[in-house]
Amino acid sequence: MRLLLQIIAVLTVGFLLQTFLPWWTMAIGVFVIGYLFAHSGWKSFFAGFIGISLLWFTVAFYIDHESQSILTEKVARLFPTQTVPLLFLLTALVGGLVGGMASLTGAVLSYKARKW
Repeated sequence: MRLLLQIIAVLTVGFLLQTFLPWWTMAIGVFVIGYLFAHSGWKSFFAGFIGISLLWFTVAFYIDHESQSILTEKVARLFPTQTVPLLFLLTALVGGLVGGMASLTGAVLSYKARKW
C-alpha cells in the first residue's frame, strides 16, 4: 500500500514541478519522496521508475494528441524505427530511469542517515 502511495506522490510532485520549472526539477522532488518513504532499494527504484514513466508517457501522448502528431512524426523519423509509439516508449524509459535513480538515491541516503 505504501508503494502505491509513493507512486501517486511521485506522479503528483513530478507533474507539479515540471509544470512550473525545468524538467530536471522532478528528480529533486522524487529524491525527497524516496527519502521520506524510505523503502528498500528495488521498491524505491520501482516507485520512481513507474511514476515518472507513466507521467512522461501520458504527457507525451497528450501533447501528441493536441498537436495532431505534426511534431511527433517528424521527431520519430530521426530514430531508426521511425514509429511514434516507440518514441513514446523511449520517452517513458528515459524519464523512468531518471525518476528511478532519484528515488533510489533518496532511499539509500535515508538508510544511511538512519544507520548513523
